[in-house]
Amino acid sequence: MAQRSLTETLAGAVVLVVALGFLGYAVANTGRTPVAGYTLQARFDRIDGLNIGSDVRVAGVKVGSVTAARIDPQTYQAMVSFTVQDGVKLPTDSSAEVTSDGLLGGKYLSLVPGGEEKMLPPGGAVQITQSSVSLEQLLGKFIFSVSNLSSQGGQGKGGGPGGEK
Repeated sequence: MAQRSLTETLAGAVVLVVALGFLGYAVANTGRTPVAGYTLQARFDRIDGLNIGSDVRVAGVKVGSVTAARIDPQTYQAMVSFTVQDGVKLPTDSSAEVTSDGLLGGKYLSLVPGGEEKMLPPGGAVQITQSSVSLEQLLGKFIFSVSNLSSQGGQGKGGGPGGEK
């Protein structure tokens, strides 16, 4: 009995070590590593799904990551701080948009460079922003508009009120 107990304990320990190895590998290779560079900020009405560690991309290429998000108590806007690689300089009229990888994908911050010659300094703020679009709100509006169209379309036909007989 003691031999079986020792074998089961060793097998459990091996499984635990292997599981910890997989966990360590997964954490190290998630791609959510912070990018060194300079910090910028932007204000948004909504940042649904944008988390600390989310990508910051220019033309679909990762150039930074989101480092902080907080609420401004005066304006009730979300203030997002993020890093951008040192080699990527953004004009002062650049814009920032919270966008999605796809229908079910995660959110990231997309930067679109402007045309100004003056560049944003470290610690500067992106002034032109577009907030996150809520898929639930879009579906709700679509369903509401379709139900309104179908209820209005059925009144003018057939033997109903106001219809021809």
